[in-house]
Parts: sequence; structure tokens; C-alpha cells
Amino acid sequence: MKPAVARFVPEQSSWTAADHGQRPVPFGQIFRPDNFVFGQSGAGNNWAKGHYTEGAELIDSVLDDFKYATLWEGGTGSGMGTLLISKIREEYPDRMMLTFSVFPSPKVSDTVVEPYNATLSVTHFVENADECMVLDNEALYDICFRTLKLTTPSFGDLNHLISATMSGVTCCLRFPGQLNSDLRKLAVNLIPFPRLHFFMVGFAPLTSRGSQQYRALTVPELTQQMWDAKNMMCAADPRHGRYLTASAVFRGKMSTKEVDER
Repeated sequence: MKPAVARFVPEQSSWTAADHGQRPVPFGQIFRPDNFVFGQSGAGNNWAKGHYTEGAELIDSVLDDFKYATLWEGGTGSGMGTLLISKIREEYPDRMMLTFSVFPSPKVSDTVVEPYNATLSVTHFVENADECMVLDNEALYDICFRTLKLTTPSFGDLNHLISATMSGVTCCLRFPGQLNSDLRKLAVNLIPFPRLHFFMVGFAPLTSRGSQQYRALTVPELTQQMWDAKNMMCAADPRHGRYLTASAVFRGKMSTKEVDER
């Protein structure tokens, strides 16, 4: 994205104190050091510290500009994250806010307070976010094990799934297409009531590296994968509930007629 006159490209990343000086390589070298926000200590997996004390000290510098993805498990992502979206809502009440939120999972957990951090965060995301894409580590690990056939998935593998999902959801905002859209149009079509803005995300194609060359990527195949519970980025089976609304975003060389027929 190239900045135009009187515009800026928002970019903000935050780590806990334990990660100070350990920016990811090589991607950490892409950003200028003064675009990072560091504190002297982390939130220690404590929601209150992230929201009221440690996070509150950093919030003004974080609000310089922003791009938002959050992890609900730790104290920084939940406590400071909820404070951040409330501040953004106060400063920019007319702007749409889309969040990609990683929820805690009982099967993939390293701290006992993760459910408390997530519970304390829910109200803030209900009130202050316009659209919330739900992800969780359990589903991401299941995709790596069962679909991608990875024996020891790394955080890089999990982050690749998340980044591919984020890219797919926002591609209709960034590239020209037959049916261009924006976040406001997405909200109008998908949200029946303002508080019901938590979305399950499915992604296709997901294929193991060894079988990629043998897999036919047709519109019917992509459509079938997209609605499969194994391709959902959160550990919930849609067959056990009902869809209120749905949106399918196709990317690549295909005709609108072919998509509509499916």
C-alpha cells in the first residue's frame, strides 16, 4: 500500500517485555525501531495490569497509528488490547473496526488464567468492535496436524494460517474485482444485530505440501473445502448450529457465473 497525500499507512506492533530486543528475523528488520512500543515489564498474563497499569502507561504512544490483531490469552493482548480498542472507539467513533482475535483453547493452553482474560475481554469487543474474526489455537493445530500433515507445527506455521486468512478476508478491500466491497458493506450484509458480529472463518485451499500437485483447484472443490468444519479457523462445527449470514470471497481467475452456480 502506497501512502498518498495527507494519508498514512498505520503500523503498530507490540510485544511483552520478555520479547524486548528479540524482534522476529528477518521480518523484524522491515520496520523502523521507533515504530515499536516497549515497556519495562510485561502484563504477566494479568488482564488488570494490561488494562489499568502497564498498558495504560503505553496507550498514548500506541494510539499514534494502528493495525489491529489480538490474542486474548495473555494479559497484554486481553487487558491492554481492550483498552486500546476503547481508546480507538473514542477517538474514531465513525470508523469501522475489524479485529482478528485468537481465543484461548482448553486443549492448547499454557496458563490457567487464559479463560479469565478472555471472559473479561468479551464485553469490550462486543461494545467497541464492529467485526470480529474468531480464531483459536486448537483449530490451527488441528489443521496443521490433520490437513497439512505437519508432525511438529511451529508458531510460523500457525502464523502463516492466520496471515493467509487475514489476507483472504481483506483482499476485496485491497484489490480491484468484479464485486468490490469494504468493511461497512461487509457489516451491512453479515450482521443482523449490532452485537452479533463474531464471525467464523473458513479458508481454502488447505493442502499438504506432498499432495499439492495432485489436487484440482476448481470452484466446486474450493467451495466444498470452504464450508468444511476441518477448514474452520476456530474449533466449532457449523453442522451443529445454524448460519445466520455468510459471505464467500473468491480470489483468482474465475467467472462470476461459475461461482453463482455453486
